[in-house]
Amino acid sequence: MLSKRLKELRRERELTQTELAERFRVTQQAVAKWESARSLPEPGVIAKLAAFFDVSSDYLLGVADSFRPAEAFVGVRIIGEVKAGYDALASEEDLGASPADVRDAEAYRYLIVRGDSMAPYIRDGDLALVRVQPTLMSGDLGVVIYGDGEATLKKYRRAGDAVVLEPFNDEYETLTIEGDNINDLIIFGKVVETKSRW
Repeated sequence: MLSKRLKELRRERELTQTELAERFRVTQQAVAKWESARSLPEPGVIAKLAAFFDVSSDYLLGVADSFRPAEAFVGVRIIGEVKAGYDALASEEDLGASPADVRDAEAYRYLIVRGDSMAPYIRDGDLALVRVQPTLMSGDLGVVIYGDGEATLKKYRRAGDAVVLEPFNDEYETLTIEGDNINDLIIFGKVVETKSRW
């Protein structure tokens, strides 16, 4: 779907593949591969393409049918950082806002990702859009707070009476929380989208 929509958006702007390639510092061949569905841009490039064409990343990827121009998005507060790793203290700050394609901005928060345990899909410095909620389904990507206020962004999985927090990066260990430690686990919310900042 990205291939079709990217081609449509490029033509609406009356740009050639070469002109688009120059704007994003890639080769014309790279753009041609994107438009013929032979390859996908990196996640950060997808976010930049969406911003350039004033559409959401979901629209560009074919996840959403309607594109909402960036200026129609609501501002969601950026409240601090979350570690894509372990041993980060949870804290809330006011770091401004960033646009998001959501109906109720108060139900969401942005967190700045620190660390590389969720690489290559989520990178250091990315913004994680989190729907604040007290529960997660097994398989959800979530932000949880545990122990003495340590917060992390991980894939959440239930394994019997235990909670397993899984990184994407194989260099990091999976964390299993069980027994009485489960009582110290607080779910901050579900990660519904991440986007690269530049």
